[in-house]
Amino acid sequence: MSWGTELWDQFDNLEKHTQWGIDVLEKYIKFVKERTEIELGYAKQLRNLSKKYQPKKNSKEEEEYRYTSTKAFLATLNEMNDYAGQHEVISENMTSLITGELTRYVQELKQERKSHFHDGRKAQQHIETCWKQLEASKRRFERDCKEADRAQQYFEKMDADINVTKADVEKARQQAQLRHQMAEDSKAEYSSTLQKFNSEQHDHYYTHIPNIFQKIQDMEERRIVRIGESMKTFAEVDRQVIPIIGKCLDEITKAAESVDHKSDSQMVIEAFKSGFEPPGDIDFEDFTQPMKRTISESSLSNSRGDGKSEPKFGSKSKGKLWPFIKKNKGAGPEDFSNLPPEQRRKKLQQKVDELNKDIQKEMDQRDALTKMKDVYIKNPQMGDAASVDHRLAELGQNIEKLRLEVQKFEGWLAEVEGRLPPRNEQARRQSGLYEAQNTSAVNSCAQDRESPDGSYTEEQSQETEMKVPATDFDDEFDDEEPLPTIGTCKALYTFEGQNEGTISVAEGEMLYVIEEDKGDGWTRIRRNEDEEGYVPTSYVEVYLDKNAKDS
Repeated sequence: MSWGTELWDQFDNLEKHTQWGIDVLEKYIKFVKERTEIELGYAKQLRNLSKKYQPKKNSKEEEEYRYTSTKAFLATLNEMNDYAGQHEVISENMTSLITGELTRYVQELKQERKSHFHDGRKAQQHIETCWKQLEASKRRFERDCKEADRAQQYFEKMDADINVTKADVEKARQQAQLRHQMAEDSKAEYSSTLQKFNSEQHDHYYTHIPNIFQKIQDMEERRIVRIGESMKTFAEVDRQVIPIIGKCLDEITKAAESVDHKSDSQMVIEAFKSGFEPPGDIDFEDFTQPMKRTISESSLSNSRGDGKSEPKFGSKSKGKLWPFIKKNKGAGPEDFSNLPPEQRRKKLQQKVDELNKDIQKEMDQRDALTKMKDVYIKNPQMGDAASVDHRLAELGQNIEKLRLEVQKFEGWLAEVEGRLPPRNEQARRQSGLYEAQNTSAVNSCAQDRESPDGSYTEEQSQETEMKVPATDFDDEFDDEEPLPTIGTCKALYTFEGQNEGTISVAEGEMLYVIEEDKGDGWTRIRRNEDEEGYVPTSYVEVYLDKNAKDS
């Protein structure tokens, strides 16, 4: 199996193939560089996270870390700092063992490839030169033969003419002999040149080209072996830090096992015990006799006051929280509506957590790519900054889609909790408020839905829906006159408006703006009289009409 014998006539294709091989190698180098940037970014985020939650020295917060649970948390933070260091080690080792070595190898490979194909072109030029010499010799032999034939015919004509002098006949005979001799010489030269060309051609196709192509084949096989070894190193660099990462995790587990709930409970008693006796019985006050009424300062009266305020607070909070969520109509299996309420709530919560994790992953990748782009901008020799723009835009679209998914599932989750009125279009414009309230509201839902005897009920949710004036928002959007156009916009990316109130747009499409972004990340646009809705502001480039804006 040799390229020299099997591919003797594929010089151009081999040239393209070897260039493709170098491109693959450079692509792999770029991939590893991006991985190192991600590792560094991740390590930095972990260090910042650990630092963020470290207790401040000489503060009340530091005193709170005497409990076993908070001590375990502090140990976890320290281990996460070491954990981040291992990701820095991964980045450093990949840079030195893979990107650095392969970058030098690529330069050597380019020079070697250039040399081999230079030799190949030189050999081709030589055989082409020999072919041209053969053709020239052949044409010369053909021309001399024709000249000799014409000279012979002229001599015979002169010899047969009785009016021509003997001297002219002799001159024609000598000329014919001369042309005949030239033809013989041309014949000998053509024969010699032909033999030489056949020999050169044989050497070209059976010696020179096979040797050159064999060198190119060896070079290409070395490249393949090298990239395979680099991929193995890629995995080995990760594997080397696994034991240390495992130790970090073991230490976190050990810290977690040291948590002692009894000890912490005793510490709470020691910290907050007053030493006073509980209040005694309250004396009977006889209102039939004029006397001074004393105000009881017992904890019982306080607890009564608190008990009275609880229902008010509960009903008030349920009336105010989540005013902008609209129920999804026609829900299918996607919203787990076929499951019992509690199982459905767990499934929806699990789905929301998964989507939030996916969003964080996408945002981490976007941060790493942004940093890499900044490095490229400052150091153009390291790479093309524009090469990451497409991936950044793609990540932005993915994040926006995931956020819309989160909103959808959080809406279903809130409905399951039984404390939300139907959603309207305003819900999508209040996504920031929705996300900010998510944690506190969802966690308190189950408590709000318990009846005084601890049983589960839906009555409070129905009462809440009656108290929330959802029609105010419906009237605001459904009964008003069409909004005037205040400008135009161009869609930077394709957006699939799958939720109610949104509108689908195609990349590059021009549309009318009828309402600016109010700070919630959405812009209201119109395609024609019957099609209008919201799109993410980051997906469009807005050109506002100055006159409309001034008015």
